[in-house]
Parts: sequence; C-alpha cells; structure tokens
Amino acid sequence: MAKERRKAVLELLQRPGNARCADCGAPDPDWASYTLGVFICLSCSGIHRNIPHVSKVKSVRLDSWEDVQVEFMASRGNAIARATFESKVPPFYYRPSASDCQAHRSQAHSTPQTQVLGSAGRGYREGFLWKRGRDNGQFLSRKFVLTEREGALKYFNRSDAKEPKAVMKIEHLNATFQPAKIGHPHGLQVTYLKDNSTRNIFVYHEDGKEMVDWFNALRAARFHYLQVAFPGASDADLVPKLSRNYLQEGYMEKTGPKTEGFRKRWFTMDDRRLMYFKDPLDAFARGEVFIGSRESGYTVLDGLPPSTQGHHWPHGITIVTPERRFLLACETESEQRAWMEALRKVVDRPMLPQEYAVEAHFKHKP
Repeated sequence: MAKERRKAVLELLQRPGNARCADCGAPDPDWASYTLGVFICLSCSGIHRNIPHVSKVKSVRLDSWEDVQVEFMASRGNAIARATFESKVPPFYYRPSASDCQAHRSQAHSTPQTQVLGSAGRGYREGFLWKRGRDNGQFLSRKFVLTEREGALKYFNRSDAKEPKAVMKIEHLNATFQPAKIGHPHGLQVTYLKDNSTRNIFVYHEDGKEMVDWFNALRAARFHYLQVAFPGASDADLVPKLSRNYLQEGYMEKTGPKTEGFRKRWFTMDDRRLMYFKDPLDAFARGEVFIGSRESGYTVLDGLPPSTQGHHWPHGITIVTPERRFLLACETESEQRAWMEALRKVVDRPMLPQEYAVEAHFKHKP
C-alpha cells in the first residue's frame, strides 16, 4: 500500500502546473507541502520547514504517505493553490525565482500577503534601517521615508532632522538583495542616479520580513510611477521594470587609456552600465562604461591585443566602443565566459530610444 500511495503522488507531478516548484518555478520538484497541497523544490522545502504552523512537507519519493494526504494533494495542486492563495496579490509583489539566493526566497516566503497589501499598497512607508556609512563603513541606524506622492525615498541622519540627508527619485531607483556582499542575510543594495552617475547605499534590518516589505514597497512606488509615465502599458509590460538584478558582478583587472597598469577592480553590470569600484561596497563607481548595441558600433572580443602588458590574470576581454577600447582580464576561464555572455547579451540587444540619450551623456562626460 505504501508503494501505491507514493506512486499516486508521483503521478500527480504529471498534472499541468505541478512539474515546476509552486514557489520559485524550479523544474522537477521532489517535495510537497501536504498541508497546502503544492509541489515544491528542495530549496523551498527548507524554507517551508521554518514555517511549520503554515506548511508541513514530505519527500515525494522517499517518505511514506497516508491516503488522506494523497487525496488532499490530488484535490489541490499548484495551479489551484496559486489561484486561491495569490488571487489578491498585487502585480508589484516580487515572486522569488529559482535563481534567487536562499535569503531572498525565505524573506519573500515569510511576508504575509496582507502585510504587503497593507504597507506597500499605499505607497508610503517609514522606519529605521541600518545603513552603511559612505566613508567609515560602519552601519548606523537611519530613518527612511518612502513617499509615492513625492516619488522619492529619503533618509535622515537624525530622527528629528527636518531636512533629509539624501533624496532618491523613484524614477531612477533600483533595489536588489545582496546578502553575501553586505554580509547580512537581509542586506539590500539600493541604487539611484545622482548627477547621472550611480550612487549605492547598503541597508539591512534584523527582521527579514521588514526588509522584504521595504523591497515590495519600493516596487509599489515604482509601479505607480511607471503607470503614470506609460499610461497605455499593461501590468505585464511594467512589472519587469520595477526592479532588476545585476547581469554580472565580480573582480576583473582593468587598465586605463594611457600607460596605467592593470588594477584589480570590482565590476557590476547593471543593464547597459558597466561600473567599476575599488571596493564592492563603495558608494560611487570609479568609472562607468556605457555598453551600446552592435548596430551602434559596440563589440565584445575574446582576449587582449597581442602587445598588451601588465596584466596578471590570463583571460582577457576587449570591449570595443565607438570612442575607445576597454581592456579587462579575468582570473579564471569560467569567469571570462560568464562576463562575455553577459556583455554580448547587452550588445546583441537593440537600443531603445531613451538609451541613445544616456549614451550621449556618457560621450560628453568630462
């Protein structure tokens, strides 16, 4: 009987919607929440174990199943559960994907939908976050205020301060979870444009639910801004623009346009902006390179010119722009491949009309 029940559960995986994790979309889920009636992957099953009052899990292939549990799984499944549990989730609410880090997924799972609707749906939020100091690197408690009406995120150096230390326009704001870089499981990197250059701030909160509520509130404010800016666009068009993860990050060596030797720098590929920093947690980039499209004269080449000297790492990349060549070197071949793939994806993508204006600004930078 035990084998028959397990076989019946395995057969349920063939139903539409059950072949991918209900939470993150990873293929071939091997686990199930027998209290929610959904099939999930190994990573998400670990998160469900942390919320036993909501979800209890079993292995589809290894654990024994009871008749009533099999019947419940058969009556539910991923498609029905999603229609039930997510019927009132707003479009801006971030759904974790299989490629997201464990911390990001666990934060998203731990956020009740009612709280997301209540806090982020209004487009206003205020509270205290630990923010990394620009110069000393210390994390200090700072008051943050997000106001959708003003289209801005502000922070204050003192809770009683009348004027904010910084005003970040929602129009150019992005947020992405960076637990490894920040050294905290709930670390969030917020970027915005200041004088058309990227400015980074790094924040965290001890409560992961609080941090992911801030993340979704920022997405809600971005959603409202984009609805006004693009009145004819559908939700499906706007949601991918709410926040973005970086295409690639890591250390490479670079050299300057003259005789400067190669130096190790931290690089971040943010859409068409390739930025480099002395330290991953620097507030400002040492430099930014616009990566346009192939039609506009941009190319990415494998290797370095034969006469190149001064690089310690062997795996070179040459970025050709209409103005000059940028010479980079990676430590390993796998890192070089990853960077080449990320750069070529951008170069192969036609430029949007507004991106030509960004390119023009880069060309006229002092």
